[in-house]
Amino acid sequence: MNSKKSHKKSALKVNAGIEKPEAVNPLLQQKPDKFRKNRVSPSEYLKGIQTGNRTLLSRAITLVESTLPEDSKAAGELIRLCLPFSGKALRMGVTGVPGVGKSTFIERFGLFLIENGHKVAVLTIDPSSMRSRGSILGDKTRMEELGNNSRAFIRPSASAGTLGGVARKTREAMILCEAAGYDIVFVETVGVGQSETAVAQMVDFFLLLMLAGGGDELQGIKRGIMEMADLIVINKADGENINKANLAKREYENALHLFPPLPNGWQPSVLTASALYGENVPGIWDQIENFMQLTKQNGFFEKNRKDQAYQLFEETIHQSIHDHFFSHPLIKSRLKKYKAQILNQQLSPYEASQKLLDFYFHSFQK
Repeated sequence: MNSKKSHKKSALKVNAGIEKPEAVNPLLQQKPDKFRKNRVSPSEYLKGIQTGNRTLLSRAITLVESTLPEDSKAAGELIRLCLPFSGKALRMGVTGVPGVGKSTFIERFGLFLIENGHKVAVLTIDPSSMRSRGSILGDKTRMEELGNNSRAFIRPSASAGTLGGVARKTREAMILCEAAGYDIVFVETVGVGQSETAVAQMVDFFLLLMLAGGGDELQGIKRGIMEMADLIVINKADGENINKANLAKREYENALHLFPPLPNGWQPSVLTASALYGENVPGIWDQIENFMQLTKQNGFFEKNRKDQAYQLFEETIHQSIHDHFFSHPLIKSRLKKYKAQILNQQLSPYEASQKLLDFYFHSFQK
């Protein structure tokens, strides 16, 4: 009996709670699909892109950059529809060491081109964190004046760990921008000293920005990048830095004479400029126009575009095989199994990879 009394007086009594208050925003109780943007068909994307809808252009680039399997088919169809309207723009790569002023240069140069009747698209690549895969994507804020111009379009993308300082879908983004009527497309690379071969192989003109006064200029960047450059520009040649810039210009000119001639018949040159004050921007454009005239006359421009198209064909196959392999549900489960065995030193990485590939090809043949 005492036990019953002690049970009734227990402190573990559960009190009735208050009623759940109504939601501040009733829409939050609706299905998540209500908050998703209306899906746009590839043909609707194309129509919007060609009528100058920059919002739809941004969404279209997001679609082709998506790694979701459900977006792959729509992205492929969109690229197919845009291809007939692409290929008429000048594709220009801009690279250089961090701090050289790539964003300032592109903004000044882009505004100059717009004043001369062009439409400019800028695809900027920001480095991604190897830990979080995150990226700041701050180039659009650094090119505020150009970004606010109705004849310009700026799209920052994350490199997501890819080498060469380019995003995974930069080529496709260029096709979309060209279909939108932009006749000059810049690709601004990360510029972290990695191989920039990927950039040079997707553009018509490759411009290398350099700084003066940083010690031995010829040791400041890899020779391989200099060999790919169609034009070297010593930026920030203003104020007290003019003499240093002129000295660096002579050193680079001497170095270029030691390189073998380019297959396109073009002789790269070195110019000094100040993107901040707009010094010698017209001179840079003159060099680019001379390059275009020469390569179109000798047939190299067309040959280069065809080589790039075939390279894109191979890269698309490689990427498709990669995506299909790692998205395979059975591969995913075996990856976890082999990872545990590798970490526990029960299986070598070479044996695990061979087992996984054998299983994949055997399953694919079925």
